[in-house]
Amino acid sequence: MGKKLYVGNLSYSVTDQTLSNTFAQCGTVESAKIITDRDTGRSKGFGFVEMATDDQAAAAISKFNEANLDGRPMTVNEAKPMAPRHGRSNSRY
Repeated sequence: MGKKLYVGNLSYSVTDQTLSNTFAQCGTVESAKIITDRDTGRSKGFGFVEMATDDQAAAAISKFNEANLDGRPMTVNEAKPMAPRHGRSNSRY
């Protein structure tokens, strides 16, 4: 199991600090980042948390998957590597 966790279905009001403080209940949080829209700066409703050990990551998944944070049930699981994007172009031709 990896130490990096995907955290989805977040309220738009959740901050990096809120995420870090929440997951610190299960151990040392090495990083916590909410993903934001590059144009508006608004949260996209998901983020990533990196825990110090695999055991802490497993405990966080067990404790927080489907747990409520700011009134919404979080989705927490092991982060998967981002798939390469092919065929994207800014050209219209």
